[in-house]
Amino acid sequence: MVINHKSYSAIKLGVKKALVINNWEMAKECFTTNDIVVSSRPKLVAVEHMSYNQAMFRLGPCGPYWQKARKMTISEILSSHRVKQLRHIFESGSIKELFTFWCSNKNECGYALVELKQWFSHLIFNIVLQMVLGKRYFSLGTVDDEKAGRCVKAVKEFMRLFGVFTVGDAVPWLRWFDFGGHEKAMKETAKEMDSLVSEWLEEHRQNKALGGKVDGVQDFMDVMISMLDGQTSNGFDADTMTKSTVLSIILAATDTISTTLTWAMCLILRNPNVLEKIKEELHIVGKEKWLSENDITKLIYLQATVKETLRLYPPAPLSAPHEFTEDCTINGYNVTKGTRLITNLWKIHTDEYVWSDPLEFKPEKFLTTHKDIDLRGHHFELLPFGAGRRICPGISFSLQVVHLTLASFLHYFEIINPSTEPPDMSETFGLTNTKTTPLDVVFKPCLSPNCYESNEEVFT
Repeated sequence: MVINHKSYSAIKLGVKKALVINNWEMAKECFTTNDIVVSSRPKLVAVEHMSYNQAMFRLGPCGPYWQKARKMTISEILSSHRVKQLRHIFESGSIKELFTFWCSNKNECGYALVELKQWFSHLIFNIVLQMVLGKRYFSLGTVDDEKAGRCVKAVKEFMRLFGVFTVGDAVPWLRWFDFGGHEKAMKETAKEMDSLVSEWLEEHRQNKALGGKVDGVQDFMDVMISMLDGQTSNGFDADTMTKSTVLSIILAATDTISTTLTWAMCLILRNPNVLEKIKEELHIVGKEKWLSENDITKLIYLQATVKETLRLYPPAPLSAPHEFTEDCTINGYNVTKGTRLITNLWKIHTDEYVWSDPLEFKPEKFLTTHKDIDLRGHHFELLPFGAGRRICPGISFSLQVVHLTLASFLHYFEIINPSTEPPDMSETFGLTNTKTTPLDVVFKPCLSPNCYESNEEVFT
C-alpha cells in the first residue's frame, strides 16, 4: 500500500509501516522538532547479523552506549589533530606512488593509464586502516597482504547485503524461509569480518604485551584496548565494543569516501569546463609548492564541485533508516511508534522548487544562488551526511580527505579521458550507490620534475 503526497509517502513494507520523506521541509521537521523521537534505528536482519546485534554504534539505538562510542570515535580518530598526524599516509600512499607508477608505465606520449575507481578504493582503505589499525595494505594495483584482500571483499559484500530487502524484515514469520539466501550470506560475511578484526585485536594485544608502539603513536585499536580494558556496557564486553567500533569506522569511511571521489571524477571528466576551472584555481598553489590544508580553504570552486557531486550522487541516496520510538505528528500526519523513517535524499537534492536545472551538474550554483548552503546538517536542502543527533560523525574527516585527494590529484597530474565517449554513469545500488564500471584515465605529471624528487621528506 502506498499513499502518495507531495512531501511524503506512507508505505507498508510487508507488516511494517514506513514514512518516506521527499522534501526539505519534512526533513527539517523530523530532524529538529521530532529529532529525539526519530533517533533510533530499526533492528533489521542485516543489523542483527552483521553489527554484533547493534553493538556498532551507528546502527544501534540512542543511549549511553551510543553516546560513549560516538564520543570516543570523534575524539580519538576523527579529530583534526589526528588527521594532521596521519597526513603522511595520504601523501606517501598517493602522490609518490602515482609518480613512481607513471615512471614505469608511461607510453611514448608520456602518459600512463590508471583505473581510478580501484585506486581511490585502495587509497582510502590505506588511510583508514592506518588510522584504525596502524597498517598499510595496498600498493597501486596490488594487495600487499592477504588480510587486506579479505577485508575489501568483506566490506563490499557488507555494503551489498545492507542494500538487500529481505523477506524477514517485511514479514517476520516468513524469515525462516530465507528467500534468496540473503540471511545465510549475512551470517557468512559477519563471520569473516569478525575473524579479521579478531586477528587484528590479538595482534594489538601481543604488541602491547611486548611494549607497545615503537614510535609512540597509538592507533585507534590501541586506544580502545586501553580505554575499555575489562569494561562492559549495554551488555557488550570490551572485545565486542572494540571490534564493533573498529568495523563501524572501516565500513562507514572506506566505501562512502571512495565512491564520492569516483563520482566526482566522472562528473569532472564529463564536463571539461569544470576541469578547466579547477585547474585554473589550482594556480593559487603554484608549480613548485606542495598542496596543504591551508590551500584547500582557497579552492572555492573545487569545494563547490564536491558539494554538487554530493547533491547529485549522495553516497546513500535513501540515507540510513530511522525508527520512531513514540507516536507523533509530522506535517499533520499521525505517525505511530515503530514506523520506519526513510529520507529520500536524491529526491530532496533534486527538488525543482529548490534547485534550478536540478539534474544538471553545475558547481557554480554553490557560488551564486546557493552559496550559503552547507553540508553539515544545518540546511535541509542538502543532507548527504544526514541531520540531527544521528548525523554522520565523520563529516569533517570525510570532506578533508575528499578535498585533499581530489585537489592533489588534479594539481600534480594532467588527466585525460582515454575514450572518445564520456565516462559511463551506470550505478549499482547497495547501502551505497557505486559506479558499476571501472573509471580509466590517462595521466602524466604536470609540475616541474624536481618537485617530485625534492620533497622526499614529505613522504616520511
